Amino acid sequence: MAKKLVIKVTAGADAPERCSQAFTVAAVAAASGVEVSLWLTGESSWFALPGRAAEFALPHAAPLPDLIESIQAAGLITLCTQCAARREITEKDVLEGVRIAGAQVFVSEAMADGAQALVY
Repeated sequence: MAKKLVIKVTAGADAPERCSQAFTVAAVAAASGVEVSLWLTGESSWFALPGRAAEFALPHAAPLPDLIESIQAAGLITLCTQCAARREITEKDVLEGVRIAGAQVFVSEAMADGAQALVY
């Protein structure tokens, strides 16, 4: 089993099933003791903002705020630098514990020994 799981989610409300899958896999991995790093890019960037996850609904899926809480309890959530800039999101806007970082950090995490990267 990978020591670290790096997940990039590119979908938001525009592709709800793909979005929910990414958050669900990240939360299950974190609950299973896997080190998780979830990257919010594209339309998922909006979920870095307080209250936005509560607006997301998908039948038969766990609530996104609960999944985010589970991920943050045992892992890390990162908002893409360029995605944040395009949406005029700054560090003072995001949920507590969410960092903003760029491609260099993503590549470093994804290429680390024992890491497995997934993109949704």
